[in-house]
Amino acid sequence: MSDEQATHTTGFGERVRANQQKLTAELKPHYDFIVCGSGSSGSVVARRLAENADVSVLLLEAGGSDDVPAVMDASNWATNLGSERDWGFKAQPNSALHGRALSMSMGKVLGGGSSINVMYWVRGHKNDWNYFADEAGDAAWNYESVLNIYRRIEDWQGEPDPKYRGTGGLVYVRPSLPTSPIGPAIYEGARSAGIPSFENLNGRMMEGDGGCSLIERRIRDGRRLSVFRSYVFPYMDRPNLTVLTEAMVTRLTVEGKRATGVEVAHDGKVLRIGAGLEIVLSLGAINTPKVLMQSGIGNQAELQRLGIPLVRHLPGVGENFQDHPLLLGCVWEHQQPEAVAQKEQAMVFWKSDPSLDTPDMLCPMGEGLFVSPETAQFNPPENSWTFIPGIVRPKSRGHIRLTGPSPLDPVELTANHLGVPDDLKAMVRCVEFCREIANSAALRPFVKREVIPGGMKGKSLEAFVRDCVVTYWHQACTAKMGRDSMSVVDGKLNVYGIDNLRIADGSIMPRVTTGNTMAPCVVIGERAAEMLKISHRI
Repeated sequence: MSDEQATHTTGFGERVRANQQKLTAELKPHYDFIVCGSGSSGSVVARRLAENADVSVLLLEAGGSDDVPAVMDASNWATNLGSERDWGFKAQPNSALHGRALSMSMGKVLGGGSSINVMYWVRGHKNDWNYFADEAGDAAWNYESVLNIYRRIEDWQGEPDPKYRGTGGLVYVRPSLPTSPIGPAIYEGARSAGIPSFENLNGRMMEGDGGCSLIERRIRDGRRLSVFRSYVFPYMDRPNLTVLTEAMVTRLTVEGKRATGVEVAHDGKVLRIGAGLEIVLSLGAINTPKVLMQSGIGNQAELQRLGIPLVRHLPGVGENFQDHPLLLGCVWEHQQPEAVAQKEQAMVFWKSDPSLDTPDMLCPMGEGLFVSPETAQFNPPENSWTFIPGIVRPKSRGHIRLTGPSPLDPVELTANHLGVPDDLKAMVRCVEFCREIANSAALRPFVKREVIPGGMKGKSLEAFVRDCVVTYWHQACTAKMGRDSMSVVDGKLNVYGIDNLRIADGSIMPRVTTGNTMAPCVVIGERAAEMLKISHRI
């Protein structure tokens, strides 16, 4: 029996419950490490630190248990949106979206985003990681280094590809095989548009101009494999790892230049817990800058405006916000009259402009209807199939501000989707690109008519994009890694000017990666853990 299979036994679950009940009932005033947030980076950091039995680790999560059908059954993912497992952030009304205010979901549950997302595993492009290394001035972030991490942690279930894929690691990844004739037809249609096919999404395809491939997901037998379940849960029967839920980190305690602990809202009380070695913030690209600012770390003028005493002037905190806009979706009516069940078939990455160095269009394709409230108004028929065009190299930048000094005061999120005209142009091109594939000879047997957007062109297509674009919820980049005056962390993820404090989550990305962000966040967690182990010789 594998370690992962062993954690599914009743006996193991009971050991975890008894152990965590004891550990949380007897919370200590100090731990060696406090990891704030149990998402795709924080879970990795907590597990890797807890592998050393001599080290005490406290993992704090504002949300509750993930042991509910809405999380465990991967097909139920959408039912988590707007639930108690969603932070429920909302962006400011955006004139580029005709005044719409987009919902900005983030996971508030053990596992964070990896417990409520669609589980796509996309590593990021070679150029992303080399850009990270250049910004950090550290080759350990480059593509070759990161490729070694991916190979080490993966348990790849597709065709063997030892140069790019690993087996036997903690991260089970499987390709979604086409289940109908439309899957191979997508490949053929892409090929006719000059787009090559690849043996897997995360190998050679992530080094070049893009291509068409199978979708890869972290799902086994219909069951979600969150990063928390893969990394943390197997260690929760150990005495040195305490996982405290319903525990919202509100502030850091800082003495001089040293972060000494955290303030946590839990069970109607404020707990103050010390960290002997380090604190790691893994709260995501909205809450990480929020907690930094509430702790006096941020733009001096902003903090003064709210009466928050300055601890460290870091003007980049909350700036550089980036996200991936998408359309849900572009829909064609199928030739067959029967309703079509939802099932992904393929993924296409390509460039909206040949002069770009990295693909900027991400287009998953699936049988069935994939629509948002905005596109559902077109009343698409049940016998449909869908392209879901998105852009993954946006030029628009937003920011996050506090509205008051209290942890209960909401943040003001200016997401600024399509705020730069080039992003609108790329999004329109992405719709046209999906059309080109849908209109190819290979797909003719599957197309009765284009339903959404229904043949629009020019200004009407631009208006459609502004009316209907939503978000992938890939919020990132608000505490970026780098060496300029707007950087918040260095290449070792240390917060500038504050000792014993690191950030490990999507907020440290200098730019958002090319594709879904869960896999890069796992790598960020692995890199943080490596550096913590070296720094403290553990």
